[in-house]
Amino acid sequence: MMGLMASEETRTGTSAPVHHPAGGSAAAEPAGETPSTAPSVTATAVAEATPAAVPAVTPTPAATSSTRAWTTRLVVVGIVLTALNLRPAITSLGALLEEVRDGLGMSGSVAGLLTSVPPLCFAVFGVMAPRLARRFGPGAVVCAGMLAIAIGLVVRPYAGSTVGFLVASALALMGIAVSNVLMPVIVKRWFPDRVGSMTGLYSMALALGTSTAAAITVPVTEALGGDWQSGLVVWAGLGAAAVLPWIPVVRARGGEDRPEGAARSGKSGPGSTGEAGAAPGEEAPQEQPRALRMTRSRTAWALAVFFGLQATAAYITMGWMAQIYRDAGLSAGTAGLLLAFTMVMGVPLAFVIPRLASRLPQQGPIVVVLGVCGLAGYAGLYLAPAGGAWLWAFLLGVANCAFPLALTMVGMRARTGAGVAQLSAFAQSTGYLISIPGPLLVGVLYQHSGGWGLPLALMAVLMIPQTVMGILAGRDRTVEDEAAG
Repeated sequence: MMGLMASEETRTGTSAPVHHPAGGSAAAEPAGETPSTAPSVTATAVAEATPAAVPAVTPTPAATSSTRAWTTRLVVVGIVLTALNLRPAITSLGALLEEVRDGLGMSGSVAGLLTSVPPLCFAVFGVMAPRLARRFGPGAVVCAGMLAIAIGLVVRPYAGSTVGFLVASALALMGIAVSNVLMPVIVKRWFPDRVGSMTGLYSMALALGTSTAAAITVPVTEALGGDWQSGLVVWAGLGAAAVLPWIPVVRARGGEDRPEGAARSGKSGPGSTGEAGAAPGEEAPQEQPRALRMTRSRTAWALAVFFGLQATAAYITMGWMAQIYRDAGLSAGTAGLLLAFTMVMGVPLAFVIPRLASRLPQQGPIVVVLGVCGLAGYAGLYLAPAGGAWLWAFLLGVANCAFPLALTMVGMRARTGAGVAQLSAFAQSTGYLISIPGPLLVGVLYQHSGGWGLPLALMAVLMIPQTVMGILAGRDRTVEDEAAG
């Protein structure tokens, strides 16, 4: 499937004109790249001064096409491996949290705060991603993010203290945060005509990584002798594997992780602004990404709130759903299977929903369907948690697919890679900040009320504004039209 997508996405080397508000058009290159006019001028001067020089050897079209196809396939592999790494650092810890607490002498309050550390890190570090991408390129930053995940997951089991464990976890979460933000950017840049398909592919891989880590961390730990350090450190290998495909992609471009079609021109003349050439779907520095003010965009705010509320529901589900089933009389093993079933639902649906969403001018109808499934699932958990356990797990699994839908809308609500980068950073950073209190509030309500009535009521109430914000975010608009300074 990855090979097929790569062949579909093989790009031509033709530059496309980019319209400028001031009039005219010019070729553009991705944000973060600076035109390199000096080499072009030097080459021209040498050619004019030495007319008898030996003609330069240029790659044949077949060789260029083969290089592009090879690089594009590497990008697809990198996207999938990156997505697989975006949640195991969290779900593997959840599976062994009791053992980690005992091993480090961690207090209950500190352990409770661990459930809010991931969204906090995503919000704080995600803001850095667009600036780093402009400086080093999105692929290079994601490559560094995967390396940070691998190092953090190697260090944290053997840190020897709660503080060291939290610091190493923060390093891994920093790598996850910047990769979270830049994945839509890479998809938009490399596959501008297949945003839905590629978003679905990495959303599916993300869901697979999430559910796999939750399901096999304990068995793997037992197979390694029951040592929780060994059970956690194995996931560092997946992070290290994700580094490998990005290295040749970045090096193949001389540090510029962009498609082959984005060749630099450096020429100026009538109708030209002197910008470097770019392939279709890429953006120019002259689009001035810093001029976008996301706080002025209603679409950006709607998408941020939608992202935050769906993240709230997801973290509540991951943190508390198994306990709801256990309190209803089900065994711990059955409760774990039900939670894994809910997570696994995201694997096929995360591929289907983005493809469907990208074919619709507005994504509101999909938002409504997911919202209805969420409301029905919460109602079922309140009325008959044990009697219809598998049905409620299925419905909540469908509702949790608001995450890949949100990522798809990030790619669709901006015209350029620079716009996607800023929108992704704004929506995810703001959204994760919104999601921080949710799991903690559910725990407080559960503790003080002695049951799940109030927490489930809160979850159902939050589903209503999530649906409303999703409808607003799904309108056929772009943030460039609303947020330009």
